Amino acid sequence: MSFTETAIRAALGLRTGAPWTAPIEVRAETGSTSDDAKALAREGAAEGAIVVADAQTKGRGRSGASWHSPPGENVYLSFVVRPALSPAAVAPLTLVVGLVVRDVVATRIGAPVRVKWPNDIFVSDRKLAGILVEGQVRGDALASVVVGIGLNVKTTVFPPPLDAIATSLAREGAPDLDRASLVAEIVVGVMQATDRFAREGLAVFADRIAEHDALRGREIAVGGVRCVARGIDAVGRLLVEHTDGSTEAVVSGHVELAERR
Repeated sequence: MSFTETAIRAALGLRTGAPWTAPIEVRAETGSTSDDAKALAREGAAEGAIVVADAQTKGRGRSGASWHSPPGENVYLSFVVRPALSPAAVAPLTLVVGLVVRDVVATRIGAPVRVKWPNDIFVSDRKLAGILVEGQVRGDALASVVVGIGLNVKTTVFPPPLDAIATSLAREGAPDLDRASLVAEIVVGVMQATDRFAREGLAVFADRIAEHDALRGREIAVGGVRCVARGIDAVGRLLVEHTDGSTEAVVSGHVELAERR
């Protein structure tokens, strides 16, 4: 299946059993699909509006980190959801999105797939996907959320130093590299999970978050400070234990495995 609007609509229809009526924009190249989707959201685009690109020139992750975005190989996807949430509830939604992406990927490869707090998908300690969830607030209310996902699909050669820390579905031996099908599975799965999150909160996902936690029990560095990851709490914060035995709940920050430093 080719990577076109028609192909993506067909794949979405197969997943949902109904025509996909929200806008789908497929671009040969763009700066950032998330910026494009935020513009659609501001213009009133319906939930499920999708922007995908064959290449990105300004792809980014959390805190503005850059994302390797070669043309014609991977999934650069952003889409609009409009959950009934408060602005404060958006941050832990990233973990829920991570579980969905993890599940989609895990059906295609044999190696264990983990969610690395707060927004990465890891296979054998190599990054396979990154997630960026951004809320748009109007007054005191959440008007929309844009979910951005960069997923390495066909890339087999990464530039240094990414070569040692990144992977792709192709590198992991996945037989199915169809990007339209991947987009459909991710979008439908995230929208269903987001609806459940809005109704029931993070607690219903807690067991699976713990099961697939890439960091729990491992020595890590948070903002350059060494500590041990002790899981994720009820509101999505990373729990860490410092060398003096004290514990802390981390809301945000750059986290890396200590052995990589």
